[in-house]
Amino acid sequence: MPQQKDIVKIAIQMPGAYPQLIQLDQKKPLSAVIKEVCDGWNLPGPENHALQYADVVQTYITESNRLDIKNGCILRLTKAPGRCAEDLFKGIQNLDSGVRCDSLKELAGVSTDVTFAQEFISRDGHLLLVKIVEDSNDNVIMTHTLLSFMELMDHGIVSWENLSSVFIKKIASFVNTKSTDASIQQVSLDILESMVLSSQSLFLQVKQEVTMERLIAHIQVTNQQIQTKAMALLMALLQTICDMDKPSTLIFQDEMAHYLYVLQSVTLNHLEPRMKTPLDCYSQEQRDILHGLRQAAFETESENSLSNERRRSLCAKEFKKLGFSNNSNPGQDLLRAPPGLLALDTMSYFAMRYPDAYSRFVLENSSREDKHECPFARSSIELTLILCEILRIGEPPSETGSDYHPIFFSQDRLLEELFCVCIQLLNKTWKEMRATQEDFDKVMQVVREQITRTLSSKPTSLEFFKSKVNALNYSEILKLRQTERLHQEETLAPPVLELKERLKPELLELIRQQRLNRLCQGTMFRKITQRRRQDKLWYCRLSPNHKMLHYGDVEEDTDNPPIETLQMKIPVADIKGLLTGKDCPHMKENKGKQNKEVLDMAFSITYDVEESSLDFIAPSRTDFCLWTDGLNVLLGREMSSESMRSELEILLSMEIKLRLLDLENVPIPDSAPVVPKPPSNFNFCYDFSHNEQ
Repeated sequence: MPQQKDIVKIAIQMPGAYPQLIQLDQKKPLSAVIKEVCDGWNLPGPENHALQYADVVQTYITESNRLDIKNGCILRLTKAPGRCAEDLFKGIQNLDSGVRCDSLKELAGVSTDVTFAQEFISRDGHLLLVKIVEDSNDNVIMTHTLLSFMELMDHGIVSWENLSSVFIKKIASFVNTKSTDASIQQVSLDILESMVLSSQSLFLQVKQEVTMERLIAHIQVTNQQIQTKAMALLMALLQTICDMDKPSTLIFQDEMAHYLYVLQSVTLNHLEPRMKTPLDCYSQEQRDILHGLRQAAFETESENSLSNERRRSLCAKEFKKLGFSNNSNPGQDLLRAPPGLLALDTMSYFAMRYPDAYSRFVLENSSREDKHECPFARSSIELTLILCEILRIGEPPSETGSDYHPIFFSQDRLLEELFCVCIQLLNKTWKEMRATQEDFDKVMQVVREQITRTLSSKPTSLEFFKSKVNALNYSEILKLRQTERLHQEETLAPPVLELKERLKPELLELIRQQRLNRLCQGTMFRKITQRRRQDKLWYCRLSPNHKMLHYGDVEEDTDNPPIETLQMKIPVADIKGLLTGKDCPHMKENKGKQNKEVLDMAFSITYDVEESSLDFIAPSRTDFCLWTDGLNVLLGREMSSESMRSELEILLSMEIKLRLLDLENVPIPDSAPVVPKPPSNFNFCYDFSHNEQ
């Protein structure tokens, strides 16, 4: 008896017959299931039949994918993939052009299924398609043949390597010829892209056959699918070129980069008229867009029932919340050109394309304190201007330029989509900087840097740009600025870093001596009793010969008690270890009731006498670092406090700057100059017989 989890309730169709509703036992062999279905319709030869999904995809059901069948699925009984492949293999060779065309059309549809593709390719059907492409001139037959070929090759069952040069030239000719049917051009571009990505030898053949001018022309046509396929082929060519170092490919790479740069510049410059056109305060259409922004952000009472004065007051209040400087007449804020009407376009696009993000931005900032709210309108106008400058909108393309953005070719409306990502980034950065209105220019500088740095990494998609620019937060920007400043000062040059490593031992010894001297001076500590009182004082200091720790109780007015007055002492040789924080015995005794401040100041030394300990609560973090470092030095251990690291960095920086004073404005090489080879012989001398004139 099969378990319920192995039973799937499905329907099976067949043209001209009533559907069968069955309970499919997933443990039963598929051949047995097909036999039962055929018996239900009195069909002979179950081995010539198969099941496939009845939806658009029509994937064959096999033992490997049958577990994907869910309750309620509709399947259909059809020809077995082997029988279907045999029939179509014969059909595309039929002398009747009608039968041949119908067979190729059907082949293009069923070739998407990998099971069928394996059967058809096992009969060398893909080679037959190559022969048809090489010999045929009929557009309809060619379209179906190319589609079938592409679908079969997409499964990766056979290699692209064995294609003939005649076939490659024929496919390239479809791309290079202006009069070629659009559907043929589209699939030809697809095939060429796959060739380029499959091997370098095919890349070189495609590069030789396809002209760059035709690819650029395809990108500029109105057919979006051809544009996309042409751009994909361009990207494939460029990607393959980047993996090769041959001079010829580098020249081609530069040529392609220039074409892409020009295409990007020309396309983006279509936005220049909007960028240079200020808002027309008398344009009803533009005023309606402004009021649409306001209404999209705030759900207000019906304005029709309000008096004119009340309506104007409400609008002014809401425009102020939107971040307009001139809230009574917000159009005045958009008279600045550039960015002109582009700022209105980007704001409107954001509000319509991402209404939730738009409302969240506005409402979040309208509820903040006045000084800390991020003004949406003012920020949008400035951000649009920054994007125009970064994308160089309005600048004519140069004859030698090659700096293009791959992300441009993945977006139909690059400026608007970048704005939608960056305006949310701006709000995030504003909060990270805890900015006020006075910090507006500073925030915009950081946002400009975030965008510029991210685009310089050449992101290929909007999602990649979004994830990378959001990861580049304000703290990361500060770190990058610090690193670049150090590079400019040449403190990170390899020779300088090597010099730092050589100086470290000497400077660490200097810090060790300072720590021991500080212990010899001593420090006054407070005792903490069980009742948390700190009224008792005691003093501890190291003997001048560094062999004994002296300590004892003192009065509060005692400044620097002589070492002779400190009656108790511990030999340094008896000290076993140094404990800090919650590991200290006097912190464990109070069962975790201490606050973090006390824990951070606590340290203890353990010594041999009956496993005793001397417990300290440092008066300050500085004293804690000095004493723990000094005790570690006495124990022959490394110093580890943050004060030591800070002081070492300061000393290294000062020492390096002093040593590099004579090298100001002299570039420091990353590596030592190459020592020339010795001469072939040393048979040379100076002739002293000639008198100097």
